[in-house]
Amino acid sequence: MKLRDIAGSALPEIKDQLEGPLGGLEISGLSADSRKIEAGMAFFAVAGSKADGAVYIADAAKRGAILAVSAQAVEASIPVLAVREPRRFLSVAASNFYGRQPQTMVAVTGTAGKTSVASFTRQIWTHAGHPAAMIGTTGVVSPMRNEYGSLTTPDPVSLHKLLADLADEGVTHASMEASSHGLDQCRLDGVKLSAAAFTNLGRDHMDYHPTVESYMAAKMRLFDTLLPKGLPAVIFADDAWSEQAIKAAKDAGHDVLTVGRKGDYLALKRVEHFRHKQIAEVHCGDEIFEVDIPLAGDFQVANGLVAAALAMSTGVPAKTAMAALEKLQGASGRLELVGHTKDGALAYVDYAHKPDALENVLNSVRPFTTGRVILVFGCGGDRDRGKRPIMGEIACRLADVVIVTDDNPRSEEPASIRAEIMAAAPCATEIGDRSQAIHEAVGMLKSGDTLIVAGKGHEEGQTIGSMTLPFSDHAEVREALEELKS
Repeated sequence: MKLRDIAGSALPEIKDQLEGPLGGLEISGLSADSRKIEAGMAFFAVAGSKADGAVYIADAAKRGAILAVSAQAVEASIPVLAVREPRRFLSVAASNFYGRQPQTMVAVTGTAGKTSVASFTRQIWTHAGHPAAMIGTTGVVSPMRNEYGSLTTPDPVSLHKLLADLADEGVTHASMEASSHGLDQCRLDGVKLSAAAFTNLGRDHMDYHPTVESYMAAKMRLFDTLLPKGLPAVIFADDAWSEQAIKAAKDAGHDVLTVGRKGDYLALKRVEHFRHKQIAEVHCGDEIFEVDIPLAGDFQVANGLVAAALAMSTGVPAKTAMAALEKLQGASGRLELVGHTKDGALAYVDYAHKPDALENVLNSVRPFTTGRVILVFGCGGDRDRGKRPIMGEIACRLADVVIVTDDNPRSEEPASIRAEIMAAAPCATEIGDRSQAIHEAVGMLKSGDTLIVAGKGHEEGQTIGSMTLPFSDHAEVREALEELKS
């Protein structure tokens, strides 16, 4: 494919260069990783956290690159195209290079709930008869795929290749998560969106974003830059940051649809909590629905309403969307019931690894817990240290029994991470070995108790140093429950 066709009209600054011989270069592929370059490809020298990609242009040329794209003009053995935003150009170029995507695409951003909303939206579309997919933290799910993944928002080349493959497989509708990293790094640029959504904002990624305001600004790029003017922007109305999100969406000229207790589009009027389900009264215009949602937790009602609004804004009738909510399956590791004891005590695994999420999940299980709430959790290494005492305080305030353990310590000393949590959690017991911590917690369970093992959710490994060792909270809980029954 010729460079001028890959570039399209996205960057007027290089129009003159593309009209010359450079624009006629036949490009066989794109990559921002010089190690993946093959003959005929274009190398995009994007700035990383540790090095400027420009230092790898020579390596890319040796591997067969015929063009480099960089933020600066540099001397090289191959042509170097200087652009102001190499990251954005890579995304747009990848979109043009692969050229196909599911006809209806939606993206959801927010601190918590992205995975569940993306999953629920796919399920509602599927219930309505559409071949649908979701892309997110737990991987890719479609009629032909169930692939585990690790990145919330894939890199642009992988993303646009995936979208083209899904379209070729017959997928017409796709939902995806839009992380703050992905938005800030322009990974979604070039995706043609039909609608977008915001769930909430809490403390997260403070190791990347200098302030909460910059974190929110990255999230709002979904509305002010990526979603075409006039299209639906679904916003959960009950969060502390909802008004700012509503303003950003309105300022960008979108059709704002709010959901929740303060919502106008889907208004939540009443919720009854049970151990394994919730009954919600939802008003949509003149219609009133009583919806039996087979999941625990107020936040799952909120996620369901956001997903329903996304589906409805892309053509699903309200009655169909509400019926689909009654058949929802929870996303892996999102307040997922793993099992129970002979006495009926419940054991859940949840991905909560940030303060707001931990508070939400603990509050969600309290209404149906007649005994104790028992919590096992830790905090990741090489990440936001400021959240550790915050989560320790939340744990002791909302749980009856707390065990602090390890959760992906990475390059940090595990005991130091635990100590920073324990400093604000005087009620807690410290057990570094996560397997031992889970087994001891399960062994404590009595009738009426609820166990939450928080932090990993769907993850299948424990990262210690540079190694990721096989580990599953689900497997550990199941094993401990079996031991308890024997």
